[in-house]
Amino acid sequence: MTLDLHGSSAVVTGASSGIGAVVAARLAARGADLVLVARRTDRLEELAARLRAEHGVAVDVVPADLTTPDGVTEVVKAARAADRPVGTLVNNAGFGTHGPFVEEDPQRVDDEVALNVTALTNLTRALLPDLLAHASGAVVNVASTAAFQPLPRMAVYGATKAYVLSFTEALSVELRGTGVHAIALCPGATRTEFFDVVGSEEPAVGRFQTADQVADTLFRALDRRRPRATVVSGRANALAAALVNVLPRRLVLAAVSRVTGG
Repeated sequence: MTLDLHGSSAVVTGASSGIGAVVAARLAARGADLVLVARRTDRLEELAARLRAEHGVAVDVVPADLTTPDGVTEVVKAARAADRPVGTLVNNAGFGTHGPFVEEDPQRVDDEVALNVTALTNLTRALLPDLLAHASGAVVNVASTAAFQPLPRMAVYGATKAYVLSFTEALSVELRGTGVHAIALCPGATRTEFFDVVGSEEPAVGRFQTADQVADTLFRALDRRRPRATVVSGRANALAAALVNVLPRRLVLAAVSRVTGG
């Protein structure tokens, strides 16, 4: 079964590059109108123009800072102003920091939690009634393989992604029978701008995937009649995530600490 999104709109945060931009293009190819969200207006406008031309869909651009309550409000207003009902929400916006927690910039930590956790939660709460009224679609929350174990030297990032995973899995149960699915997409190291923001590729684990490969994983899940609540991109990543659940916690922490430089 191939998911047909004609007649609905999709909200994608963090859409200016990387996984967000690729997922937005895939949604447009399946007929969804788009509300694209990021801080970089020029990137959004460029992507929007290309998707309008290639797929004939309506695309609204919302340059918003989701670390602020006003940014979240702007996105909700734009989504509800679209001509078609919201059928898909992709909470992709997020970033990570790397280094000893005691040395972290407090404002940077605040922004990391605000974007990765608070904005994702508030957007989901605000737009979920719209999806339920449409009685079909999905909330896709981009977590990470970082969600499956604590990450020394990326303590805040790992904790935020663990929240995303737990929140989404719980939501998936609450949504049973509604026609709306909740999916936690868990990529590993991916060739995007993520590590440019982090400032180092030192914490990257395993072989890098491309954003297209991660999107392939997501859409295979979306095309299932009953999508799984947690979808890990890449076989090696999926195996590693499974092993975390069976190995003693102290061994997991010791192994992760060596990889991340903790």
